[in-house]
Amino acid sequence: MSNAIIKVDNLSKRYHLGELHQRTNSFRDRITSLLKRDSRIKEFETIWALKNVSFEVKEGEIIGIIGRNGAGKSTLLKILSRITKPTKGKAFINGRVSSLLEVGTGFHPELTGGENIFLNGSILGMRKREINKKFDEIVSFAEIEKFLDTPVKRYSSGMYVRLAFAVAAHLDPEVLLVDEVLAVGDVAFQKKCLGKMGDVSKEGRTVLFVSHNMGAISQLCQKALLLDQGQKIAQGVSAEVIKKYLSDKNVNSEMVDLSNWKVRTGSGVAIFKSVSILNSGGEIADKFFIGDSLRVCFEIETQKKINEIRIAVGVRDSMGSNIFLAADVDGNFRFDSPKKVEELEIEFQNLRLYPDTYYVTLWMADLSYQAFDKVEDCIKFDILNGGPLVMRPLPRAQGVIFTSPIWTRK
Repeated sequence: MSNAIIKVDNLSKRYHLGELHQRTNSFRDRITSLLKRDSRIKEFETIWALKNVSFEVKEGEIIGIIGRNGAGKSTLLKILSRITKPTKGKAFINGRVSSLLEVGTGFHPELTGGENIFLNGSILGMRKREINKKFDEIVSFAEIEKFLDTPVKRYSSGMYVRLAFAVAAHLDPEVLLVDEVLAVGDVAFQKKCLGKMGDVSKEGRTVLFVSHNMGAISQLCQKALLLDQGQKIAQGVSAEVIKKYLSDKNVNSEMVDLSNWKVRTGSGVAIFKSVSILNSGGEIADKFFIGDSLRVCFEIETQKKINEIRIAVGVRDSMGSNIFLAADVDGNFRFDSPKKVEELEIEFQNLRLYPDTYYVTLWMADLSYQAFDKVEDCIKFDILNGGPLVMRPLPRAQGVIFTSPIWTRK
């Protein structure tokens, strides 16, 4: 394409396991590493973080990059940002690139927030006059006026991300690369960032956005790129790529053993061991009509004595949008002094969801809401187009919640 601002051609990146964290930059480190080796040549296992990935991005497009942990998303952005070199292939970007990849990168910790704004602008090739023109807007967006003269090493992670995003988005890059780092900020600031990325695109600039939040991807990105184990699986309209991603996830509708669930976060003081979905008759089920009731049953295991646990169950649709989050306090339920292994159940009566596939997320924490365990999209169920309440076809695009209004003619 003649108007492609990003062109990636058979891009591959190989790492040697065992070498990833070795420090061999200095002369001393190199001598030390040589002395530790024996006479035999050590063969390292290799892993391809990216393998033969090709795609093009037009000017002004916002492209969502999605995939599981370890799919190669961050590696791709690091190559495009020229932080790391590809093993094979080429990546071409026509324009000035600004990136926000990891908390802690891009700023000098000893410099103040204001000084780092000028430093980043200079790195991007901007003149002092250009940076001055944007300076007040950056500070206002980042909400750090009181801390502008404070070294950024004393910033909280939230403050750091706010300033880093403000700098990256406001210094007029032709291409903006944003990784999952936005998850560090609060909800209000995340919405603010999404709005700014939309504005950047309307100004004719290009955005590549890595996120696990499918709702944000579908809202912001016209197109998406799906990676899995370093390879491109799909590219196209966001809605279609997101559906493929969710349908390909290893989520089933039977009872799910969560003991070795990989995509989870939390301290592990208490964990979810299993989950299943039952119908009103107490049978395992995965298909329901509008108006049906369903129960989510799950087993938890505690690693030590805990006085009280906060628990919540979230439901997302096939586009990754959060539909609702049901917490224990919403039902006036208090989970005191749990035994080592407990089985709990939450019932959702008279479901009024539109036909779609829905995914369940389980979460539990202490009283200060520090997470013990969170397992995302661990089991799914379908709402079918039918049942006693439905008198017409219900395309999913018409809405999220189905209502049964009472009509009156007067």
